[in-house]
Amino acid sequence: MDPHKHLHTIALGQGQDVVANAKLDMAHKEGHWVMLQNVHLMPDFLLDLEKKLAAFALEGSDPSFRLFLTSDPCEYIPIGLLERSIKLTNEPPAGLKANLLRAFTFFIREEFEDKDPKVKTILFSLCYFHSMMLERRKFGAKGFNMQYPFSIGDLRDSAIVLQNYLDSNAGSGKIPWDDLRYIFGEIMYGGHIVDDLDRVFAKGFLFNLMNDTLLDEANMFPFAEGKAVFKCPAATTYEKYIEYIETELPPETPMAFGMHPNAEIDFRTTQCDALFKMLVELQPKDSGASKEGGDTVQSKVAEFMSRVADEAQLEQNKPNVEDILSKLSEEDRKPY
Repeated sequence: MDPHKHLHTIALGQGQDVVANAKLDMAHKEGHWVMLQNVHLMPDFLLDLEKKLAAFALEGSDPSFRLFLTSDPCEYIPIGLLERSIKLTNEPPAGLKANLLRAFTFFIREEFEDKDPKVKTILFSLCYFHSMMLERRKFGAKGFNMQYPFSIGDLRDSAIVLQNYLDSNAGSGKIPWDDLRYIFGEIMYGGHIVDDLDRVFAKGFLFNLMNDTLLDEANMFPFAEGKAVFKCPAATTYEKYIEYIETELPPETPMAFGMHPNAEIDFRTTQCDALFKMLVELQPKDSGASKEGGDTVQSKVAEFMSRVADEAQLEQNKPNVEDILSKLSEEDRKPY
């Protein structure tokens, strides 16, 4: 299969439903693959897509035909479409270390090894910035005023821009820090941010992180004042960077996100509340005695069994067979 000829990628948006339908009709007959990106942007198109796939099933598609859909989490994807699908999710792991490892290992080893030492250093700091932006959301309103959909695509595009900018400025020998901070903070990641204060934070964090001191193994934790240290290592090999993350990253602390250590108290409290709320919801609806003396499920079952036994009084109400037989004549005594 030649991806350039048999794979058709369409990013859905205004007017793209016509293009998508044309590609689907062709792929259904000729056995091509179609990827529709961001289907959550066109909920009405999804209803038509469900009907189209049903028609394809009745008509019989080419065995090689495949359809891939990408979407942000939403509630209006038709159930019939989901039932036909093999669903995959790609969510960031929990914790700064896990996110940083995932961000760094997103890049291919061979391509990373061929990069200039300055690019390696800045790329590592960019991975840290990406991980910080993802994890800071867990602090709720203390982290960001809104929940922003940062993703690995932001990191990928930022890395491409970084390489292009440094290649174009290779002759001067200077790193265009102002341009890089603007692109990362105002466009790549800042493109998701709509709150002015959140934008100020992203710009301030990048200003502290991305400057000439970064190349001199600067501490990437902002405002830590020596209480927590995670220095940007000197340019090294791919495996050494992974080892550095595993061994040198301090235990997770709000200071890694530019926050006061006490910010964790509210986060952990909220986390515990959510956990216990979930446990309560998993319990039977009438479990646990209420303040008014309500019975538990177990006590109600025991009471019912006792009442049945008392009302039946099986032993006391057992018929006296001998007394009944004595009242019957010989002719009336039969097996039944």
